[in-house]
Amino acid sequence: MPNAQSPVIIITGTPGTGKSTHAQLLANESPVPLRHINVGDLVKEKGLYEDYDEEWQSYTVDEDKLLDELEPIVTEGGVILDWHTCDIFPERWPDLVVVLRCENSQLWDRLEKRSYPLKKIQENNEAEIMQVVLEEARASYPAEIVVELKSETTEDLEANVTRIVEWVKSWIRERGVDS
Repeated sequence: MPNAQSPVIIITGTPGTGKSTHAQLLANESPVPLRHINVGDLVKEKGLYEDYDEEWQSYTVDEDKLLDELEPIVTEGGVILDWHTCDIFPERWPDLVVVLRCENSQLWDRLEKRSYPLKKIQENNEAEIMQVVLEEARASYPAEIVVELKSETTEDLEANVTRIVEWVKSWIRERGVDS
């Protein structure tokens, strides 16, 4: 966002790719304050949904209500938006879009540990194989702000967060912001 003192970062990826873990670690290690917003949790907490789908065990998000809720927060900058999709967010919002990727058999195991229904595991695995979230990000934002990162090991997590922290430092330097 123009004139913000801290960047807006979207961390996205298929469920189970490590978005929340990355976002929390980044919030802790960032050289400037970044507020981690787990969008799925926000939807539930603020009632920003139309209904609940029992079969898929998920909420049908009211996108207008969600965007209205987030707009004033994002305008201030200093936010990490953590969600399984990104294409509903206006192009003007993010300074960086990180798409986390995970090998599909490992992703399957992670989703099984969450006790997801088989149908939901299959759909999410297929989405990962077909690069659905990555393609959404590439179609929705300028190529120079979309970064694809592997998220399979603790080493990946640490390297990814270090890389994003370096990006934040560069963002600060380019804008002459005092951290």
